[in-house]
Amino acid sequence: MNRYLQLFRLGNCLIGMIGVLTGALIASGLDAADHLEGILIASFVVTWFIAGGNALNDYVDRDIDRTAHPERPLPSGRMRPKDALHAGMIAFIVSIAASFLLWDVVPIVIVVVACTLMFSYELFLKQRGFVGNVTIAVLIGMLFLLGGAVVQNIGSVVIIACMAALVNIGREIAKDIEDMGGDKGRRTLPMRIGVKNSCIVASLMIMAGVALSVWPIIEGTFGPLYYIIVAADAIFIYSSLIIFTCTRKTQKLCKYAMLVALAAFILGAVYI
Repeated sequence: MNRYLQLFRLGNCLIGMIGVLTGALIASGLDAADHLEGILIASFVVTWFIAGGNALNDYVDRDIDRTAHPERPLPSGRMRPKDALHAGMIAFIVSIAASFLLWDVVPIVIVVVACTLMFSYELFLKQRGFVGNVTIAVLIGMLFLLGGAVVQNIGSVVIIACMAALVNIGREIAKDIEDMGGDKGRRTLPMRIGVKNSCIVASLMIMAGVALSVWPIIEGTFGPLYYIIVAADAIFIYSSLIIFTCTRKTQKLCKYAMLVALAAFILGAVYI
């Protein structure tokens, strides 16, 4: 694989584009087609944003990756650290510059704030444990906010963005518990308050996300297919319970539950 494509990790970029599209569909249903140009620009913006984040991550973690990911461009010697740093900075600049093509202050502000948070996370916040967990979760929620902003209906995706953020805080904590042995130099939540207490916090975050999923039903925001969310909630609840015995399984189950939840959001918004 081309070293820059591997550095940028296009699979992650695709997931980001799906997040933006989901936000747009939630906010406007099939009317999102009327905002196709804006959605395409936002997808381009997110692609370069995530590419920049991945490049900066590989630059910062280049020493750790010699053991954890030796196949990546930097630890394998196929790319110089300064080249990865330059690629990341250029990607962030392209992302911010392209956001101005949306001609709306709200999505532009979202992109600028997201780039600032990602830059801060990689350079400073990652080492601070829980603050870093929250930062990543907020960035995931902002994908939905950007999609809603592009179709000029950001208010309708705030609850969904909060749900995604809460669940991902729980998942990030589970990852930190799993990675305790290799997280030298970091002050993660499990290192500060212990594994059991961290499991409790992670479980509560996931359950809070599940609780928020009921709100669109109360408000009647979506069509009947949104009830698919019950399946996602069941997986989330199960994952929040087994985190005390198997954090790795919790992470995987949360991924599956997120996919089911995305289907519920999209189908519930499109078929009202």
